Amino acid sequence: MPRTIWSGAISFGLVTVPVNVVSATEDHSVRFHQYHLEDMGRVRVRKFCEVEDREVGQEEIGKGYQLTKEQVIPISDDELSNLPLPTAKAIEIEAFVPLASVDPLRIGEGYYLQPKGQVAAKPYKLLLQALSRSSKVAVAKYAWSGRERLGLLRVREDAIVLHAMRWPDEIRDPAELLPPPVELTDEEIEGALALMETMSREDLEGDEFRDTYTEALQQIIEAKRQDQELPEAPAAAKDTGAVVDLMAALQESMQQVRASRGEDADIHEMKPKKKTAKKQPAKKTAAKKTTAKKPRRAS
Repeated sequence: MPRTIWSGAISFGLVTVPVNVVSATEDHSVRFHQYHLEDMGRVRVRKFCEVEDREVGQEEIGKGYQLTKEQVIPISDDELSNLPLPTAKAIEIEAFVPLASVDPLRIGEGYYLQPKGQVAAKPYKLLLQALSRSSKVAVAKYAWSGRERLGLLRVREDAIVLHAMRWPDEIRDPAELLPPPVELTDEEIEGALALMETMSREDLEGDEFRDTYTEALQQIIEAKRQDQELPEAPAAAKDTGAVVDLMAALQESMQQVRASRGEDADIHEMKPKKKTAKKQPAKKTAAKKTTAKKPRRAS
C-alpha cells in the first residue's frame, strides 16, 4: 500500500470529497551511492551550521527566508500548512476543459486520489462518473510543498488521477531552438506518413517498451559480482555529417520495422513522383495568303 502524501478534499462547487493523495507511479531505477575509491568507504553529505561550525541533526533544521544578508525570517511547517489560502486544505476545481486543449508539456507527475472513508464514497463516484460522461478534465488549484500549483483531474479506470501542472510562464518559448527554413517535397511527407502507419499500434504493451537501461545496468553489476567479463556495448552509429537521403532512409526504416515484426520486408519502393511537364497547346500555323494577280489590260 503506497503511503499517503497529502490529505485534504476536492472542492467541486458546494460538493466536498475528502481524499488521500498517493503516488500513481513507482521508480525502479538502479540506485548508486558515492564511495571513496581508495578504500571504498561510504561518502556522505553532512550538514554543518556556519555560525557554530558543527554538524547539526535533522531535528535542529528548519526553513527560513533570507530577507537581507543579516536577517532571516524563520518559517515553520505548521505555518506553511496553515496558509490563508482556500487551496491549502483543498483541491479547488476551477473549470472543466477538453483534454485536447491542454498542452502536454504542462502536465507533470501523476497521483491517485483515494476517497477518505465512507463519507467520501458517493461524492467521489459522482465526480468520477461526471468526468467520464463529459469526456472532459478538471483544472484545479492546490497548495503543496510551499507553493500553489495548478492540477489536472482525469479518470483512469475507476480512479481519479491528479496531475501536477506547470503555470503558463514556466513553459519556455521554443522559437530560438527552431531549425533554419527548409523545403520538403510532398513525396517525403507521404513517405513519413507511410512509415508512421507501418509503426502504428493499438497499445504500448510489448518488449519494445521495457526498461532496457536498467536491465543493462543489472547485467554489469552481476558480471562484476561474479568477476566475469563485462557485456560488450553495441557499436554506435557513425555520424558522417553527410546530407541524408530522406526517401532512402524512410524506405529502409519501413523494411526494418516490418522485418522486426516478422512481416514481409519487401515493400513497394517509395519513389518520388516525376513531375510531368504540362503539354503546351499546339501553335496554329498561319495560312499563307495568296493574292491572285490581276490580268494586264491590253494596250
